[in-house]
Amino acid sequence: MNLGYQVFDSGFMHQADHDPKLKSVLKSASMNNKTVIITTLNGAWAEPGYIFDLFLESFQLGIQTQKLLNHLVVITLDQKAHARCLALNKHCYQLETKGDNFTSEAFFMTPKYLHMMWRRTEFLGSVLEMGYNFVFTDTDIMWFRNPFKQFHKDADFQIACDSFNGKSYDLNNRANGGFKYVKSNKRTIWFYKFWFNSRNAYPKSHDQDVFDKIKKHPFISNMKLKIRFLSTSYFGGFCQPSKDLNKVSTMHANCCVGLNNKVNNLIMLLKDWKKYMALSENEKKQSHLSWSVPQNCWD
Repeated sequence: MNLGYQVFDSGFMHQADHDPKLKSVLKSASMNNKTVIITTLNGAWAEPGYIFDLFLESFQLGIQTQKLLNHLVVITLDQKAHARCLALNKHCYQLETKGDNFTSEAFFMTPKYLHMMWRRTEFLGSVLEMGYNFVFTDTDIMWFRNPFKQFHKDADFQIACDSFNGKSYDLNNRANGGFKYVKSNKRTIWFYKFWFNSRNAYPKSHDQDVFDKIKKHPFISNMKLKIRFLSTSYFGGFCQPSKDLNKVSTMHANCCVGLNNKVNNLIMLLKDWKKYMALSENEKKQSHLSWSVPQNCWD
């Protein structure tokens, strides 16, 4: 596969680059080292009692996660989501999506879903170009511990997994694009352009599948991009749950199709966490609590 001709032929859309509102939001949300936490939100997931509410609740229930909400930037994809964000979160930015309507649920692998995923990738590349590191998190990921303690110090780009084989350097791990920590430098800025432009070679694939197709490309090794994969022991999901509640940082409602199925399982997940948090420190160490999810994740 020859993708070299298209790597530098076009940049990202520049709404993000030149929008003073975004610059202001990123600056106010940034940690001292120019790092922000980013999620995206549409109207369907912003409904009261649904995904966004559960997402924010997890930060309140988690260990040393409440303060991280000060650095959370919610990128809203429609007016309904933006209004809901403004009511609940400090830092909101509405992304222009001319001619598109992302308010309703975007079903997996539909054209609308694919467009939304690639718009997200494009936007995140612009954030890197602005000099900000980011943790990107899907909104159906529950935050139970501060994940920064588990990140690899030497990585440019580190990403969660649907399944983790125990080797963080192994490119054969099955990545999950819903959670990643990316440092802003010339290698990652180049990589996001390469990743985004690679969609043209795989027109019916989403960003995660395209990542799996290009991750072994010689251009990436030539650029010396340091990629690491995150262990599901700390960054679990319904595909491969984190088994030790004394270790888990995040849990993702992946391998769960349908908005109502996700919501029901995330509610159960938070109940499990509340049971764990109600234990004494000694009981936590000795407990063998396990998740009651996933359940009924397929219609």
